[in-house]
Amino acid sequence: MKLSKLLEKCKVVSIKGYEDVEVLSITSDSRTVDKGSLFIAVEGIFTDGHSYIGKAIEQDVAVVIYDKPLIDEYFSRVTYVLVENSADALAQIASEWYGNPSSKLKLVGVTGTNGKTTVATLLYNTLKMLGFPAGLISTVGNYVDGDFFATTHTTPDSITINSYLRRMVDAGCEYAFMEVSSHAIHQKRVGGLNFVGGVFTNLTQDHLDYHKNMLEYRDVKKSFFDILPSEAFALTNSDDRNGAVMLQNTKASKYSYSLKGMADFKARVFEKHFDGSDIEINGKELTVLFVGVFNVYNLLAVYGTGVLLGLNKDELLRTLSMLKPVAGRFQTIRSPKNITAIIDYAHTPDALTNVLSAVNEVLGDDGKLITVVGCGGNRDRTKRPLMAREAVQLSDRVVFTSDNPRFEEPMDILSDMLDGLSEEQRSIALTIMDRHEAIKTACALAQPGDVVLIAGKGHEDYQEIKGVKHHFDDKEEVENIFFK
Repeated sequence: MKLSKLLEKCKVVSIKGYEDVEVLSITSDSRTVDKGSLFIAVEGIFTDGHSYIGKAIEQDVAVVIYDKPLIDEYFSRVTYVLVENSADALAQIASEWYGNPSSKLKLVGVTGTNGKTTVATLLYNTLKMLGFPAGLISTVGNYVDGDFFATTHTTPDSITINSYLRRMVDAGCEYAFMEVSSHAIHQKRVGGLNFVGGVFTNLTQDHLDYHKNMLEYRDVKKSFFDILPSEAFALTNSDDRNGAVMLQNTKASKYSYSLKGMADFKARVFEKHFDGSDIEINGKELTVLFVGVFNVYNLLAVYGTGVLLGLNKDELLRTLSMLKPVAGRFQTIRSPKNITAIIDYAHTPDALTNVLSAVNEVLGDDGKLITVVGCGGNRDRTKRPLMAREAVQLSDRVVFTSDNPRFEEPMDILSDMLDGLSEEQRSIALTIMDRHEAIKTACALAQPGDVVLIAGKGHEDYQEIKGVKHHFDDKEEVENIFFK
């Protein structure tokens, strides 16, 4: 493809070299540069692509795109393109390279602190159950009309996103659903994409290791809705105080969903039990296989999105009643001794509170709740004491343990968690660093009728320690204890 074609939507400052050079591949990773490649130098969190321009030139790159002054000399065989913002240029070029696939799909982005994975995945499952070819880009995996591809990021880089969207188009998909993280918005990974709709779930504390404060975190989320086109829809949770903020400057048509007030899509909860809930959506009663008010919000977002996409309302409700929880999201396992284990990805204070509250609402006075929880390393430290406090206040017993320590010492993380507790609160807590032993201990403490909540890792099948991912699956651990 000609360079001039790839640059059509980029904000170019200057070009040195041949603008109509033929580009054979595009990349932002200098390790994958081949002869004839276009290399986009992007500043990341840990590394800056501008430091690898020299390496790219050594590998016979054809075009270098950058947004910082170059110190090295220019080579006549290379075309240099200075742009206003490399990350934005990468997104525009990636979209153009793959034939603007998002414009050929009904692409919906889901953003918020909690619920992104559940809403996006359930939307994908809904469309598949209704017989529509669809695609999904999410934390738990990427799907192209049923074909699964493993993922490492909630929202991949721009080139990967567009490559998946291209596959979806080629596979005949009509719909695509994507989790849109705050990191991806801030780093412009979703630039150049044509969304027909955006969904906001909620906003609570998370990622303050990356964002300066909650205000910046909120405004980054809001900027996603700011870029939606006028023909798109913006659907927000009006029970979250930030729901209205998301809609302030959007050109998209505005819609809301709620359990508490007036909204376009309204739900009520009648009955809760560990096998599901009896609810009402817009006046129609149904039974769903989901537990907890937070999951009713998720289902309401799915229903609202489906309606806004033009799907039949009655068929949507019928499908909602058949949907099953997403892997690692309030996933229930019952032992022969009538002990219930729940695996959940809750890794923020609000998500943990929601899950604990949901368990307690169903459990009542019939049993005890034993919670196993830790916090990830090299992430927002300020949420650690908050999560510990929530766990202790809403559980009968707590076992604090290791999550994904990454490059931190596990005991340092646990110490941060314990700092949030009083002496009295510490008396109902155990600290067992080894996650296997922690889960085993919690299950041993449980009596018939009790619930063991294992929070933090959900669908993950690994534990990351010192840069190495070791196989570890909470669900497998519980099943080995319950059934072997």
